[in-house]
Amino acid sequence: QEEKKQLTLKVEELERKLETTSAQNIEFLQVIAKREESIHQCQLRLEEKTRECSSLARQLEMAIEDAKRQVEQTRERATARERAAQSKMLDLETQLSRIKTELNQLRRNKDDAERRYESRLQDLKDRLEQSESTNRSMQNYVQFLKSSYANVF
Repeated sequence: QEEKKQLTLKVEELERKLETTSAQNIEFLQVIAKREESIHQCQLRLEEKTRECSSLARQLEMAIEDAKRQVEQTRERATARERAAQSKMLDLETQLSRIKTELNQLRRNKDDAERRYESRLQDLKDRLEQSESTNRSMQNYVQFLKSSYANVF
């Protein structure tokens, strides 16, 4: 009986240990289930974040490509404007050179014309003076003739 009693005590102790272990197992299973659920939720969030990152990466790549395209277009427009400006500048320089040449020619023509007119004016002045001198001489002669005729008659 003593042995039976000890065995019973041992069995009871082992049953308590088994119950405690079973309770611990249930707790561990619950903890594991919660952790697995948490891991599953984290994996879902990770997948969602991965998709979001992929989408953002694609958007970023598209934005970079768009920016590159815009930069290239802007560069091409600037280059075209620069070429047009250089062409216009060359045209204007050509026009300026032509106009300066024409202006110099006109100045020479004006100077030549002024010299010719000055010469002609001086010639006319000389002829006028000579004519006036001749006119005075003739008036003096006429006066002389008048006074001579007056004295004779």
